Amino acid sequence: MNVNVKNNKRKGSLTDEEVKDFIFRSQNGDKEARDLLVEKNIRLVWSVVQRFINRGYDPDDLFQIGSIGLIKSIDKFDLSYDVRFSTYAVPMIIGEIQRFIRDDGSVKVSRSLKETGNKIRKKKDELTKQMGRSPTVSEIAEALEISQEEVVHAQEAAKSPHSIHETVFENDGDPITLLDQIADQDTKWFDKLTIQEAIRGLNERERLIVYLRYFKDQTQSEVADRLGISQVQVSRLEKKILHEMKTYMDP
Repeated sequence: MNVNVKNNKRKGSLTDEEVKDFIFRSQNGDKEARDLLVEKNIRLVWSVVQRFINRGYDPDDLFQIGSIGLIKSIDKFDLSYDVRFSTYAVPMIIGEIQRFIRDDGSVKVSRSLKETGNKIRKKKDELTKQMGRSPTVSEIAEALEISQEEVVHAQEAAKSPHSIHETVFENDGDPITLLDQIADQDTKWFDKLTIQEAIRGLNERERLIVYLRYFKDQTQSEVADRLGISQVQVSRLEKKILHEMKTYMDP
């Protein structure tokens, strides 16, 4: 691409094909191509920053951190993916800002808190197997002989940013990732991420029910056959799952 074309592109928007061409150039050492991609995605970074504006951090600082996430997404974007660059970049920008907030001096996670978090995860897995469902905060607290506040605090401190490649479901051995579930035309990124976080709080069977019912459009009877339970049980479980997800997303 000649200099005049590049100059024109600085004034207008880029097509998806042009974006990927510049990403290819950037990944092969073209600094001008990287600078252009950063310039064209400034508004994207600011749109993500708005999500974190009321957390006591300077917006300009968050913008600088978000820009690092943008640059990382340019460097790491796999051109073999049949997705728009923004689909990949937004979670990367969010993750970079979340890491900054999590690792900031005022919210660093102590070793004891990390140890408590590990105990909670192990106990939660044990109780889930025993009870056939995800235990409540009070049940975990009682089992570990700690307060409910300690459980909530440790769980919040241990939360890590989402990876776009994180496996959300296993479909007959095939991993279904967050990237798979984000549609190209979908602009409600933060709603998507909130839904995925709510799904992560479910146990394996509950995740499978959500996947079969809402991602594979199977009927309750079909799901019941797959799980070896009755349609009534599926209906009851589905109502419980949706209630738990709604409570999580809109406490």
